[in-house]
Amino acid sequence: MKRTFFLFAILLTHLPVFAGEPVFFVQITDTHFGLQEHADRARAAVKTINALPVKIAFVAVTGDIMHDCIMDSNVVSEALTIFSGLKAPVHYVPGNHDLLKKSPEETVAVFTNRFGPLISSAEYGGVEFVFVCTEPLSNGIKIQGYDPVSSLDKLLQAHAGQPAVIFNHAPSVDDFYGNSSHSGWGDSKEGLRWTELLNRYPVKAVIAGHFHRDELHWVGNIPLYAGPPLSSWLGRQAAFRVYEYHDGKLGYRTYYLP
Repeated sequence: MKRTFFLFAILLTHLPVFAGEPVFFVQITDTHFGLQEHADRARAAVKTINALPVKIAFVAVTGDIMHDCIMDSNVVSEALTIFSGLKAPVHYVPGNHDLLKKSPEETVAVFTNRFGPLISSAEYGGVEFVFVCTEPLSNGIKIQGYDPVSSLDKLLQAHAGQPAVIFNHAPSVDDFYGNSSHSGWGDSKEGLRWTELLNRYPVKAVIAGHFHRDELHWVGNIPLYAGPPLSSWLGRQAAFRVYEYHDGKLGYRTYYLP
């Protein structure tokens, strides 16, 4: 019996390690609360997400939650009330219409008090999902005591060797609109630090918003997914994404609301 058990244990050590269950999660971006139409779109999205036929681990809201009105407590409360209807946990990152350069201390205080910290993470299915404010890199807003690259480095070090997916608002790559390309922040000194940092760790993807378009880019060897907006700016149809992470690979489907 002992010999049989020993042989069985040896066989187990040589069996392939099967991938775990897929992790499904949702990205909502660029809701731009402040217009009634956008609040209605958010309610419709919540209803649709809750009815999805797969278990959603969490929902990430990747910035521009507000439209320059984060100091309006009524609008903030409306947004949070709508998102509280989601069955899955919700994680937020701020965008350039949330943290305002004309009032950085005040808008940062509202965001951190109402929505959460500037950087945080949560583990789902063995993957570390990181939600990081990169506004000091993308639009130059000054946030005392906060360096996005150093903060992210410290967090990833704490989970060394673990696969990670990063969420932020503005992609670091160039933006194309008006039939011309507009420089992103990835070529700046801090942007190069960002790219080097991400590629030093087992980061599987970066997920962002801001462009109000569906786009795929690369940050070094890491895919960058830019999601479509929920808001109506630029005549967009309301949309959100459902991602599936499985065995180190990330795919998605885009859901459009009528």
